[in-house]
Amino acid sequence: MKSYRVVGLMSGTSMDGVDVALCVFENKNSRWNFSIECARTVPYTQGWKKRLAGCVNAGAEELAFMNASYGQFLGSLVKEFLINNKISADFVASHGHTVFHQPSREFTYQLGDGAAISAACGLPVVCDFRSADVALGGEGAPLVPVGDQFLFSEYKSCLNLGGIANISFDKGGKRIAFDICPVNLLLNPLALEKGKSYDAGGKLAMKGKVREKLLGKLNAIPFYKKPFPKSLGREDIEKFFLKILEKDSGSPEDKLCTLCEHMAIQVSAVAPSGKMLVTGGGAYNTFLISRMKACVKADVVIPESQAIEFKEALIFAFLGVLRWRNEVNCLASVTGAIRDSSGGAIYHP
Repeated sequence: MKSYRVVGLMSGTSMDGVDVALCVFENKNSRWNFSIECARTVPYTQGWKKRLAGCVNAGAEELAFMNASYGQFLGSLVKEFLINNKISADFVASHGHTVFHQPSREFTYQLGDGAAISAACGLPVVCDFRSADVALGGEGAPLVPVGDQFLFSEYKSCLNLGGIANISFDKGGKRIAFDICPVNLLLNPLALEKGKSYDAGGKLAMKGKVREKLLGKLNAIPFYKKPFPKSLGREDIEKFFLKILEKDSGSPEDKLCTLCEHMAIQVSAVAPSGKMLVTGGGAYNTFLISRMKACVKADVVIPESQAIEFKEALIFAFLGVLRWRNEVNCLASVTGAIRDSSGGAIYHP
């Protein structure tokens, strides 16, 4: 096949909802062209948020049940999405919802059984993209850089501001990428203290002031001294970042302001000069972006809303295409694995 119609599914660590995108890819003269034909975000109900948050402490039987039921849920979303928009797809590429990510202990776990997704929507499914790389000694993250390299090559670097910030760029003829710092995983809980599900436009942060001692403690977290490849998991955030924030007596506004400054400093420490594409929910945080523009040497480019919101779903759809073709979709130069690989399990209805 030279052309593919793929439904990309993405559930981020901030648990806002599931991004569903019908993406079209064409390979012409060894170059990939793409478009997002249709896309939407399905917000999680409070019930699903509670169930997903509870998975980390679930027993083996409950976790197995959740894996199947969440897969059925994803499959039903795909089926409804295709019917409502009167469109068709060749297969589904699902990231799943990350419950555990501990590459140092050689495992990662994304919820969402591929067989259940396939049975519910009646299409082949590619899923479990990270496990193969972790088995090969890699971080299993980030995986988006392959898509950055093939689909967004006009940018010097690509920065994603989701639950966790990550960046990718070419260095010495190789693509490298790594997680930088938490973003919405820290900002959203603080906004919740003020009765907001998130800090829209950074308006709360804008009212605060930088707490220098807190900023110093955040910048001193050992993760920042580690060489790449490196990645952050929920476990790291709870162990380091949240403990520091909980011990600080500042107001939510001051903590939000300090965090935005901290994030801008950490991005500026690693971002190369040149055009930098910024996507993910954090791209809508006007205050955060203003601080980044003030700190980084890169030319910050904020694209139109579809790219901001659905770039990750698009790229996981593309990773599914590469897996379908048995081509490399995970780079050892990014993850630190012993070799490049083509990761992902394939299920047929």
